[in-house]
Amino acid sequence: MANKLCNKVWRNGEFIDWDKATVHISAHVIHYASAVFEGIRAYDCGGQPGIFRLKDHIRRLVDSAKIYRMEVRWNVEEISAACVAAVKENAFKACYIRPIMYRDAGPMGVNPLKNPITLDIMTWDWGKYLGDEALEKGVDMQISSWSRNAPNTTPAQAKAAANYASGALIKMEAIANGYVEGLALDVNGILSEGSGENIFVVRDGRIVTPATGNSILRGITRDTIMKLCGELKIPVVEASVTREELYIADEVFAVGTAAEVTPIRSIDKIKIGIGARGPITERIQKSYLDLVQGRSEDKWGFITKV
Repeated sequence: MANKLCNKVWRNGEFIDWDKATVHISAHVIHYASAVFEGIRAYDCGGQPGIFRLKDHIRRLVDSAKIYRMEVRWNVEEISAACVAAVKENAFKACYIRPIMYRDAGPMGVNPLKNPITLDIMTWDWGKYLGDEALEKGVDMQISSWSRNAPNTTPAQAKAAANYASGALIKMEAIANGYVEGLALDVNGILSEGSGENIFVVRDGRIVTPATGNSILRGITRDTIMKLCGELKIPVVEASVTREELYIADEVFAVGTAAEVTPIRSIDKIKIGIGARGPITERIQKSYLDLVQGRSEDKWGFITKV
């Protein structure tokens, strides 16, 4: 058994020991990746855990399940309450929260409709996803040789386990080539996203981020950044971004629940801007971290205190 991430896992309404949180080899999810999930952070907000945008994440979880025709036994409020309980049960002040809904053991075969649905909620301590120095110094990325799935193949708007087979290929290729992360283009050669991050591109004080039609997940951190840009009076639009526009950008940064706001200092060994965190990225990063860590006013009611 791997090292424990937490002592107790919430499963279908009750807490079970870490060592008992197993899945049978015949489970549909193992054979066909039939799972949807979320990644949520609880930050230490003055000694008290504060879960960032909990209900928005859980609403997306339920939406993802609906897209994949999963019958969900719990509503948004019930799953949100279970996430709060999981943080309490494991006595975290700050942690990552992973609710995952999957098709469990039942009839074998591609058809999943008769397989029961299980909902697990894990919690664990997860530091800076792309490295401790990444938030200040930035990271090196490459344009991946793997494209994101085309529209009407698998749904990009569902945060489904199956979509992360693509993400794993992008990530492994980047690491093999000496980079921290890869950036994927869509099937038309337009910027899509990283293996698990949305991308923002800065040029002449204006920010562009790929639209949902570019096979991206509509990220909750992405939405938060767009709201903060409004507060900071930084223009931001959703539009197509070509590969060469990345190279000549003043700044590029990646965002996500795990990645937070991470500057990209080079792409394909081409230095972006000053080759480190730029001034606009720094302003947005500070605004984001102040918000999620409870140092600034939570005017949108995004933080759920535990």
